[in-house]
Amino acid sequence: MLKISLLAKDNNSKPKSLDEGAKSLSESNGVTSERIHLAEEANGLSMMQTLIHLLKCNIGTGLLGLPLAMKNAGLLVGPFSLLAIGILTVHCMVILLNCAQHLSQRLQKTFVNYGEAMMYSLETCPNAWLRTHSVWGRYTVSFLLIITQLGFCSVYFMFMADNLQQMVEEVHVTSKTCEPRKILVLTPSVDIRFYMLTILPFLILLVFIQNLRVLSIFSTLANITTLGSMALIFQYIMQEIPDPRNLPLMASWKTFLLFFGTAIFTFEGVGMVLPLKNQMKHPQQFSFVLYWGMSLVIVLYICLGTLGYMKFGSNTQASITLNLPNCWLYQSVKLMYSIGIFFTYALQFHVPAEIIIPFVISQVSESWVLFADLSVRTALVCLTCVSAILIPRLDLVISLVGSVSSSALALIIPPFLELITFYPEDMNCTTIVKDIMISILGLLGCVFGTYQALYELTQPINHSIANSTGVYA
Repeated sequence: MLKISLLAKDNNSKPKSLDEGAKSLSESNGVTSERIHLAEEANGLSMMQTLIHLLKCNIGTGLLGLPLAMKNAGLLVGPFSLLAIGILTVHCMVILLNCAQHLSQRLQKTFVNYGEAMMYSLETCPNAWLRTHSVWGRYTVSFLLIITQLGFCSVYFMFMADNLQQMVEEVHVTSKTCEPRKILVLTPSVDIRFYMLTILPFLILLVFIQNLRVLSIFSTLANITTLGSMALIFQYIMQEIPDPRNLPLMASWKTFLLFFGTAIFTFEGVGMVLPLKNQMKHPQQFSFVLYWGMSLVIVLYICLGTLGYMKFGSNTQASITLNLPNCWLYQSVKLMYSIGIFFTYALQFHVPAEIIIPFVISQVSESWVLFADLSVRTALVCLTCVSAILIPRLDLVISLVGSVSSSALALIIPPFLELITFYPEDMNCTTIVKDIMISILGLLGCVFGTYQALYELTQPINHSIANSTGVYA
């Protein structure tokens, strides 16, 4: 297992200013990256372990909202648009990998992370102002990664608590016969915040596991439970599908904006691409794992979204679990998917932890490293729990943050990074135009996602169609 001491650094000099702090943090993470790589080189992730991580990082709560996204786009436009967004997202992941590899070779480093790639690219770009402020490239990427990943973790908190509450509250109305679900309005006997606090200590213990190799065991369990729940969902939605000719092939442009934001939000794994490659036993095989894994993810997205919309039509709810029959068999779907999300929490938590913790422990003495490490992990988990408790309609708030930061990380920054990395080396015009177009599209996606969340926040709760799992009429 990767020991906590590997995250430590030499504490002889502590940053005294913002620029010195950035330099210290950069050096700290550089040393951290080298040490982690040396520790993992002999016992790195296998191809199968990496594939498991990649699948689990991209199969989250957003997947359950895809049938509604298809409803917002149309039966014909939705699948093709989701395919296009998926292809663009994977292409931007490849761009990010190529830039990181090129910079690590240029700087003779073992590897660089997302933030380092942005900073090193800006240091060598033609623009003098960007070179001077290159450290802010790292700040920006790190901030977006932290907001995005902790945002996902907060959504996971609410999703698990909400599903747990539904299972408990609906026990007395759950039947053995799987008839089509009737929409229920139940008065909870126990506040949902109680369920969040119940989950909290178990998640704290889970995030104390710091090695992706060890987490792959839990990730395998998460994949098994998610696969089981997906099998039950597909088994139901493929039965007695109504005539799809009554469904619109193209929805209005206003609802398509909602589809765009939801679709971009669904691709959750961009922050894990470089960490997964960096901890592989044979990093050169990661491209194959990426293409194979993301192809499976995109096919799953399209099939679930399309079939779910065809099955439930205009009655499609925010989460497909709300449309499932209220019987014990399909109640188990909520349980299995919640277990999968529980273990996925640790994977999404890994990214902000690896950004924040090395800097924090660099400020303390060697004897306090372990305490500081565990304290920061506990505090971050509690932060996601408190956010879920205090912020009403957290799903929409996180959708807003996720749409903004996810669009930037997945579609805006990678093409920009390619431009500033390879432009001094005579890029061809086709690549330049392509990168500019993708960045513009990502910016539009950012705006559309923001519009989606803001629009939903202004609507009454019982009319909201956001990615929520609540039961309402």
